[in-house]
Amino acid sequence: MDFTPFFEKYELLAGKADEAFNRIKNTHPDLVLCEPGCTDCCYALFDLTLVEAMYLNTRFNELFTGESREALLEKANRTDRQLYKLKRAAYEATKEGKDETEVVEDMAKERVECPLLNKDSRCDLYAYRPIACRVYGVPMAIGGAGRTCGLSGFKAGTQYPTINMDVIHNQLLAISTELVQSLETKHPGLSEVLVPVSMALLTDYNEEYLGLKIAAREVTDKQENTGE
Repeated sequence: MDFTPFFEKYELLAGKADEAFNRIKNTHPDLVLCEPGCTDCCYALFDLTLVEAMYLNTRFNELFTGESREALLEKANRTDRQLYKLKRAAYEATKEGKDETEVVEDMAKERVECPLLNKDSRCDLYAYRPIACRVYGVPMAIGGAGRTCGLSGFKAGTQYPTINMDVIHNQLLAISTELVQSLETKHPGLSEVLVPVSMALLTDYNEEYLGLKIAAREVTDKQENTGE
């Protein structure tokens, strides 16, 4: 399975996000306070679309082997268990009638360390980091509401150039949909699946996960030919 065409589209979008970040940084250098060693974005909670998750997973498997890979997978497993508990608690709160906006705001206050953050306060996959990480530190619009890093110099109530994350998310979904449509899959809704970085690292994006009908038919044909 060659997903290069979709990964190239994703890289193009990531490059545009970098350009948008740099434009704001160059316009407001005194307000964008990102610097090496700052890890505030490494504790933010967000999910990845299918193409971004598969891209990160592919680069991870290309770059890490042996003990270093196993150590990262163990960190991802611990992080994922922590995130599951938080999401479960949020679901229960919503089920009990708590305002959904309030639940989301409470979740945003939680700080869970990304498994890719290493002991030197650096990202182990920095060159391939998600778009949310790339634009953290400048004003963003998410669901119509303004957001920015609490460590930046941007002030609430003041107008600044803003990156519309809803537009980026829709573009990521469009690429994910194209990817799924290119497959003969029994999971047409796969393009809508969102996962955290931890699960993106842990998942094996093989034929079984992708629900490839071709692979399923090959197994059936083999069983019929062998009489199994």
